[in-house]
Parts: sequence; structure tokens; C-alpha cells
Amino acid sequence: MEHKPYLIADARREQIMKAAIDVLSEIGYHSTSLSKIANKANISTGLISYHFSGKEDLMRNTLMYLVQQERIFIKEKVEQKTTYMEKLMTFIEASLAYQGTNQEKNNALLEIIFNGRTLDNVPYYVAEIKEEDELDALLKEILYKGKESKEFDDFDSQVIAIVIRGAIAGARSLPQNELSLEEYSEKLIKSIIKMIK
Repeated sequence: MEHKPYLIADARREQIMKAAIDVLSEIGYHSTSLSKIANKANISTGLISYHFSGKEDLMRNTLMYLVQQERIFIKEKVEQKTTYMEKLMTFIEASLAYQGTNQEKNNALLEIIFNGRTLDNVPYYVAEIKEEDELDALLKEILYKGKESKEFDDFDSQVIAIVIRGAIAGARSLPQNELSLEEYSEKLIKSIIKMIK
């Protein structure tokens, strides 16, 4: 029973971060304030201050929460597959599907990435994510092991990983009427298969 206060605190922190995501997505980083987040969460600003030391602390934690949510979603899908080709296709599909079904989270993430900075003017993304991104590491591992097992041909894993991550990030700016996310995903997978087979 001694863990219960921590569970309640974690749930409250998550509630506050979810409200922050909604507000960031609706009005942008610069217009977001603790009072607007408190209104969205239906709590007092004092309660936010109890869990976070201020807007900067809340934004940094929200950034890490958003990054973690995406990582969990993609990794769970990839881990269900057995061959490296299935893992690679699932990595691409899941990354794009996450973007398509989590528009508010993506908007909030981009707001923090482009606007959130420490007092030393370092972007939160750079300040918080010091080690290699888990998704980059996962993708490189799939490519490397796929080559090692002869499932894929020989190619530069680093270059292909950059191409894939760039194409996934680029999907955020897809013109709405030209290509659906599903079509984009299908075409991207076909193109990548040509590069690695």
C-alpha cells in the first residue's frame, strides 16, 4: 500500500501533461500558460506548481512524455514481428500511423521542439535527449541484423536509417489532398525495399 501516493502523483502529473498537450496543440507554445493548462485540466495552478517547478519544467517533462509515448507504440508493434523485413516495414508503418492518429500530440511535440529552450538558449530536445534516440537505435539494429542474417543486401545502414527517419518526419508536411498517409506509407516501403534488397 505504500506505493499508492506515488501512483496518484504519477496519474496527476500525467493528467497535467495531457492538458498541456491539448493547450499546446490548440494555441501554441508562446500562448500556453500554467493557468490555461490548469483550466483545461480543471485544477488549480497551485496543483501544477506542486508537481512541476514552472512552465519550463512542465514543458521538458511533457516533451519526454511525448517522446516516450511514440517509442512505446512503435517498439511494441515491431517486437511482435519475427523477420527483419517485417520489423522494418512495421517500424515505418507504425511511425506513420502514430503521426496520423496522434495529431494533437504531434502538434504539441513540434511546438516544444521549435520553441522550448533552457535559460542557456539550448532547445529542450537537445538538453533532454542526450543518448542516441531509442527509435534511431532500434532502426539501425533492424537494418544491421537484417544485413547480417542476409535478409537484406549490403548497404550503408546509417544512410538508409537517415533516409527512413527523414521520410517519416517529412510525412508531417504532406499536402492533405495529394496523398493519404496510407498511400505514402505504401510507396515509402516499396522504395526502401528497392534500396535494401
